Amino acid sequence: MTGLSVIVRRELYGYFATPVAYVFTVIFLVLSGVFTFYLGHFFERGQADLLSFFNFLPWLYLVLIPAVSMRLWSEERRSGTIELLLTLPVSIGTSVLGKFLAAWFFVGVALALTFPLWITVNYLGHPDNGVISATYIGAWLMAGGFLAIGSCLSAATRNQVIAFILTLVVCFLFVVTGFPMVQDLFTPWAPTWVIDGLSALSFLGHFDAIARGVIELRDLLYFLLTIVTWLLATVIVLNLRKAN
Repeated sequence: MTGLSVIVRRELYGYFATPVAYVFTVIFLVLSGVFTFYLGHFFERGQADLLSFFNFLPWLYLVLIPAVSMRLWSEERRSGTIELLLTLPVSIGTSVLGKFLAAWFFVGVALALTFPLWITVNYLGHPDNGVISATYIGAWLMAGGFLAIGSCLSAATRNQVIAFILTLVVCFLFVVTGFPMVQDLFTPWAPTWVIDGLSALSFLGHFDAIARGVIELRDLLYFLLTIVTWLLATVIVLNLRKAN
């Protein structure tokens, strides 16, 4: 058994051996239903699709994903087990990747459990299942981006509440940079390349592009590069902590 698989198993056991996984999953599923059928006016719209669910999903992630990621490293530092983890015969990079993959898999399971929504729209009408499938992939990639950011910020502090707040704020900025009202603040004085850069950094812009049913290489690369960049930043933070 490789060091990576050991860490992934350890983290998954940590999720499912406590009420954390079940509480998160129940809250996620309940809020998904509320946003889809009530706040999203599913029945009033008269459309057999999951647009109302996916429109609210990034905002749901803003609260729930930081709640998952805040414990990745903050809890290890608070309890003192980080020293034991870092002395295992595996690299820091392997530990970072293992903890991230376990959290990403856990969120993926919660996302997959929303399948009754998919069944519902197919029962009520004839949705474009190709578009829905692509959007689920985009939603999982976006969750990975949120978790990678949370991993880095969790490694920077031993306080889970601070890690939660920092992750929420940073992810919020990554979501809203593509909003026209935000770009309008920069339009009077910033050059075009700055505005285009802000738009390109938006989680929401790339997620919406995938939600149209076309998974383009640039959108996949955006999420993958975001994940890799923030995981590398996590490794750097932990190396600095280890050196001190």
